[in-house]
Amino acid sequence: MKGLYIHIPFCEYICHYCDFVKRVPKNQDVIDQYLIKLREEILSYQEHFRTIETIFIGGGTPSMLTVDQLTFLFDSLTNIKPLEYSIELNPESYTHEKGLLFKKYGINRVSMGVQTFDNDLLVYLNRGHKEEQVKAIIDDLKSIGIPYISIDLIFAIPGQTMEHIKYDIEQFKKLDITHISYYSLILEDKTYFYHQYLKGNFEPMDEDMEALMYEYIMNALKDLGYEQYEISNYAKHGHYSLHNSIYWTLGEYIGCGLGAHGFIDNYRTYNERGMSQYMDHFIKEKVLQTTELKLQDELIFGLRLTKGINIAYLESKYNINLFEKYPQLTDKINIGLVDIHDGNLRLTKEGVMLGNQVFMLFV
Repeated sequence: MKGLYIHIPFCEYICHYCDFVKRVPKNQDVIDQYLIKLREEILSYQEHFRTIETIFIGGGTPSMLTVDQLTFLFDSLTNIKPLEYSIELNPESYTHEKGLLFKKYGINRVSMGVQTFDNDLLVYLNRGHKEEQVKAIIDDLKSIGIPYISIDLIFAIPGQTMEHIKYDIEQFKKLDITHISYYSLILEDKTYFYHQYLKGNFEPMDEDMEALMYEYIMNALKDLGYEQYEISNYAKHGHYSLHNSIYWTLGEYIGCGLGAHGFIDNYRTYNERGMSQYMDHFIKEKVLQTTELKLQDELIFGLRLTKGINIAYLESKYNINLFEKYPQLTDKINIGLVDIHDGNLRLTKEGVMLGNQVFMLFV
């Protein structure tokens, strides 16, 4: 499969944990000018349009665009006929009119940033919505006919308790949707939380409690019929994120927009992160992928998938003996972080929680 990622960097406010390329625009003209340039970049990849099978519009906050701005963007993509067409939204910037526009242009998957159902924790994260908005929006999307809906939740937020987690899962259950991405809070550079950490005003959650929360989440979602197919992603009835699966299986994807990444024609592309530079030229750097780099990525991304990586396929593709090249893998098997099942190398339940200890072997 081949994907197309489109980045909308604008937000109405900045969440305290977010390290994605984003900015609060000074006015609507800034957004309009960006969209004109973004369309130019998208159309520069026309030769790939017939082979693109997934589109993912992320951010930032794509849903903060006006109906006219969204229409301008969607019109740039009408010659692509993807199997999966996704857009991210935040509850406070969604309207019924925007939902109808999604449906009109063929969007069939929506990913909503919820993060938690606790209103106090939402304030702490600097989110702009309230718990009660979420179900109303999902009901509206369903009534419009958007078939696949996912939400993002976060655990290991300072001040969050196991009772918060149980409540979040109980509220998620009521939504009756096909997918959830459930991430642990990571303290990232250049975020508000990181600056507070440097001042001694932010204390990350105890690792043991974080592990207990993660284990509870995995078990609770399994009991609700959701398959954990990746470290942070769970799906019902096999409704995986096809677009994200491209990343994890080293498939090709085009990245358009400020700070976007791509992997196309054996090159990693890295777009400019500064607006003035992007408006002048799109790509900051193209890096040819050596066999060694691709093997490294295939192992790290592939082990994020719960099914793991087929050893025979990997050894044949890269002409290697996996355990000769990475002898320390045997140590990770012996301590229970990795195992082999049906010919696949995969993280164990304990390994999923300590994945970085395994991934470091390949860097």
